[in-house]
Amino acid sequence: MRPGLGTRFVHGGDEHDPATGAVSTPIYQVSTFAFKSAEHGAACFSGEEDGYIYSRLDNPTVRVFEKKMAFLEGAGDGLAFASGMAAIHNLLCHAAHGGHVVSGDTVYGGTFALFEHLAPKLGIRVSFVDTSDAGNIERAMRPETRLVFVETPSNPTLALTDIAAAAELAHSNGALLAVDNTFCSPYLQRPLEHGADVALHSCTKYVGGHGDAVAGAYCGSEELIAEAREWRTDIGGVIAPLQCWLLLRGLKTLHLRVERSQANAVALARFLNGHPKVERVHYPGLESHPGFEAGRRQMDGPGGILSFNVAGGVEAGARLINSVRLMTVAVSLGDCATLIEHPASMTHSTMSPEEQAAYGIAPGLVRIAAGLEDADDLLEDLEQALAKL
Repeated sequence: MRPGLGTRFVHGGDEHDPATGAVSTPIYQVSTFAFKSAEHGAACFSGEEDGYIYSRLDNPTVRVFEKKMAFLEGAGDGLAFASGMAAIHNLLCHAAHGGHVVSGDTVYGGTFALFEHLAPKLGIRVSFVDTSDAGNIERAMRPETRLVFVETPSNPTLALTDIAAAAELAHSNGALLAVDNTFCSPYLQRPLEHGADVALHSCTKYVGGHGDAVAGAYCGSEELIAEAREWRTDIGGVIAPLQCWLLLRGLKTLHLRVERSQANAVALARFLNGHPKVERVHYPGLESHPGFEAGRRQMDGPGGILSFNVAGGVEAGARLINSVRLMTVAVSLGDCATLIEHPASMTHSTMSPEEQAAYGIAPGLVRIAAGLEDADDLLEDLEQALAKL
């Protein structure tokens, strides 16, 4: 019998330290590794023997984390990075030499900046489309398209993309499908089960879960990750062993934290839905959400992130955020504390006002990443803040 998801997060992919039997993975805070002999060193460099050489190439603590992420995503292997953006930058190498990328039009602000401003300097063209409609993906494909990149749910509008449909379109064109799975974590969604080639994470968020580590990772087939590992060696963006130890600790409680975060988000979304000072609530757990049915097919729950439009635009959004007492005014998500932010002026400020309008990021949009507090306390805080609008 296959273990349940919670058991997999606690035990899956774990390797007790072969030297000591330590039940918690040791932190191998070391830059280089000694060889048994000159011949052994040569064999490690040539690949004839397995062995650690230098921590930019590989490290035991990092490797345990990578294998655990791959196990949880149902992938052949995984690769860790110093940040989520380092992971996405590495992923772009699949579209090198004049390649083309089809990206969702509503993505994290850092991703948008990378695709819009840096990618063209590297000879990579990116088309931004609303991937919640698979027809837009199909129309954007070109002969040179190498990669389709989607966030589902998207940041910050919580739009959903049908992963299976996107995978079919990408593969029919000889392209890879990469899904940024940060908002869900492997607990609520496993993109490879629906045909994606890559599941990518900002591990800073739910994987770490305590606001004390910055990291990224992506998982895929052994062949795909082997090639990406060579790119990481050459480009850099290598993660430190201590960060991976923090992430391994976070994974053991991820299922509990996501459940609590999700329960709080459901309570907040239901409270906001129909509130006279709220124009619209964006949350996959509401039946009014355009992607509600797609979410039921590919997600095990609607997640812990929601956003909503307040009447009154930027001024009202700022007033609301400045009025909260319990929630923390900060970007990021997946923390123990509930975080509230204004995407247009914070996480997505790299977009012009015209781009924000085109991609559904309204001036009065507010995003909440639900934490682990008692729901009643969060509701009371939000209610008193809305009363000041």
